[in-house]
Amino acid sequence: MGEAVKLSAWPRSTEVRRRTWRPGAALKASLVLHLAALAGLAARPQWWPQILAAVVLNHVVLALIGLWPRSRSLGSNMLRLPQAAAQRREIALTFDDGPNPDVTPKVLDILDAHHARASFFVIGEKAARHPDLVREISRRGHSVENHSLRHSGFFGFFGWRALGREIGVAQEIVAGLIGSPPAFFRAPMGIRNPLLDPMVTKLGLRYVTWTRRGFDTVSRDAAAVLARLTRNLAAGDILLLHDRTPLVLEVLPALLERIEAAGLRQVPLPEAMR
Repeated sequence: MGEAVKLSAWPRSTEVRRRTWRPGAALKASLVLHLAALAGLAARPQWWPQILAAVVLNHVVLALIGLWPRSRSLGSNMLRLPQAAAQRREIALTFDDGPNPDVTPKVLDILDAHHARASFFVIGEKAARHPDLVREISRRGHSVENHSLRHSGFFGFFGWRALGREIGVAQEIVAGLIGSPPAFFRAPMGIRNPLLDPMVTKLGLRYVTWTRRGFDTVSRDAAAVLARLTRNLAAGDILLLHDRTPLVLEVLPALLERIEAAGLRQVPLPEAMR
């Protein structure tokens, strides 16, 4: 759908929403430990093996926390919609890893049939390859959000400059296609490191994960995926699916029917934040 555009063609004028970075509890504790380590080395140089072991252990703990997608210890992490959205009986249905020319158009048709709107976390390189499909997502009333440039399996190990490119270029691609930049970012596989939160804040994004996910990329059982998503379904939930596997086309109609039966309304993330 449409001719792919080279990444170098995107403008560098993406609007940045101003936000203030506040370090998470784990980062604050890590800073205190590093300051104590420096003071300890100055006062007792002979203790350097023990001090080094404590610092290494601290970094191991930070890495393990980064493997827990729903953790808030490394910084802000939106797991549910705000209370005001829950009071309006809203939930957010989100899709990762698209756009996919075989699956995404069918997802859009199913959503249209149920008068539902969602948020699509797109991969920048895929968005550049399928620009008309990204525009179609937006045209149908869904929000287009940032899921990194390449969805690298090493994303959780990226340094400051690599994170800036992965998130910033994806931001520019979406803005160039639909006229406005994404407001939300979700890390590939939900894995992050201590540098991600300040980078996301610098780029004016809000970090979001999910209330529950269906594991639709690893399961072949549509009923099991549906059960995971609808167990204890409640207003304010953020649900995660993927618009790159055909299984989502089996799950989605039944999921939307369950949502409607519960008296809930699907809205894109930006609308839920109003």
